[in-house]
Amino acid sequence: SNCRYLALAIAEELSVPVVDIDSIVLNPETLKKIDDKLIRKHQVLPIFERGNCLFIAISDPTNQSTLDEIKFHTKMDIEAVVVEADKLAKVIERALEVFDTSMKYLWNAPANIVLVDEDAEAETGTDDESEAEEAHIIKFVNKMLYDAIKMGAEVIHFEPYEKYYRVRFRVDGILRVISTPPVGLSRKLAARLKVMAGLDVTERRVPQHGRMKIKYGRGSIDFRGSIMPTRFGEKIVLRFLYGGANLNIEILGYEEEQKQLYLKALRNPHGMVLVTGPWDSGKTVSLYAGINILNEEGVNISTVEDEDPITEINLPGVNQVQVNEKTGLTFAKAIKEFLYQDPDIILVGEIRDLETGNITIKAAMTGHLVLSTLYANDAPATLTRLLDLGIPPFSIADADYGPTPLSPTLHL
Repeated sequence: SNCRYLALAIAEELSVPVVDIDSIVLNPETLKKIDDKLIRKHQVLPIFERGNCLFIAISDPTNQSTLDEIKFHTKMDIEAVVVEADKLAKVIERALEVFDTSMKYLWNAPANIVLVDEDAEAETGTDDESEAEEAHIIKFVNKMLYDAIKMGAEVIHFEPYEKYYRVRFRVDGILRVISTPPVGLSRKLAARLKVMAGLDVTERRVPQHGRMKIKYGRGSIDFRGSIMPTRFGEKIVLRFLYGGANLNIEILGYEEEQKQLYLKALRNPHGMVLVTGPWDSGKTVSLYAGINILNEEGVNISTVEDEDPITEINLPGVNQVQVNEKTGLTFAKAIKEFLYQDPDIILVGEIRDLETGNITIKAAMTGHLVLSTLYANDAPATLTRLLDLGIPPFSIADADYGPTPLSPTLHL
């Protein structure tokens, strides 16, 4: 038949064996290695295994994307053998009729990864969501979250490219490749993560931001999600939100001289203490470690932060305010109101403009201790950054300014 001639030609060209599928006795346990939906979709059949190698019958072994997807699902090495297309289709139907109800592939992903707001997830209700609900996608995402938690990752990157897809974890400040699922699963993975973060799964043209909370063990963990459309799909970044961040200054990674400088600055009754450093170097956690030390019954502490840090760290006894640009509650506005609230200590999440800088320095010059952060790589750069914002040099000097530069270390 034409199918046989084609199979023989492909086998000879690629130097792969041709198998008479009718002569093979199929093993039910081997069939369970691949989900029945994938078998039907790709017209492949697992026929036997040897060690960690799974031999699959396929009519077109040049279809690398199919082989990659099978490898992704089975976590096994894949060897293709050529089978005539018409015979393979008939054997697949017979095999699935016998083993249909039992062929549900499940990974050994942990059952203790559960989305907290299950109702919100169910309400999304789109075609993309139904695709993302397929067991293998859900299990894979759960496994990535579980592995990230176990490895102590700070950020997870899901990245689509033209020829491949990869998942990377940032551990100790360094990105490491953890998994390379088939590139064809890019949209399904994006849809699943959007569902979990409560985002619009049908929107692929603009960036989106969301949050998710998962149950893990006896507690829960929050993630902040960022989705960015790229040339070959949507890149998703999940950042852990450290609601239970350890605020013990002894384990924050300071050198002894840095730590003592910070503690000395915190003992001042008034003035300004700046924790400086590049993005994601631990400035916010360091600020709250300082506030945690100062948080006593005899002092009134108020903090103003962006939306994310305010939900990351909760300190009983501290008046925490969240910036809301839509209602006009800016950093500067909050600080002005704090001054009517009889504060002893004020924490400002970030000095990012002249108005905030001026009112922050005014607070430091009027008998309050003010803690804040600034993007700068060292102490001299901190002064330059403040001047660049337009703050007069004499104001900086009068604020009793004591910069505490925070260099990025592997401990934060």
